[in-house]
Amino acid sequence: MRLLYGFRRNETPLGRSTRLPIRIIRNDMLWCDQSGDANYNRLVKAPFGRSHEEMKRKDGLYDICLVMDWNVTSRARNRGSAIFFHLIRPGYQPTEGCIAIHPRDMNRILPYLRKGTVVRVV
Repeated sequence: MRLLYGFRRNETPLGRSTRLPIRIIRNDMLWCDQSGDANYNRLVKAPFGRSHEEMKRKDGLYDICLVMDWNVTSRARNRGSAIFFHLIRPGYQPTEGCIAIHPRDMNRILPYLRKGTVVRVV
């Protein structure tokens, strides 16, 4: 999957610079995961009445969150949404389809990432 862009919390400075476009997460940023909605698998703004994920999560998983081109540039209903490359839960608990790594490792690879970098899952 190609990397498209990313998000970070303003309170979470990037340890190192990156050439990947990064946006600051605002409180009103949500990601639509309602497959029947026209905004499916897109960033939306609160208030939003359909099913969604908050980008400014309380658990910190999206403190650095990179958007991969999984069902983004060519969207299809029920193919999955919010498949991100983000930070791992304590204890390395599994994700629901995303790629997640330790913050130390995310900061280590950020300087090598840019729009179009391919992430391979093997």
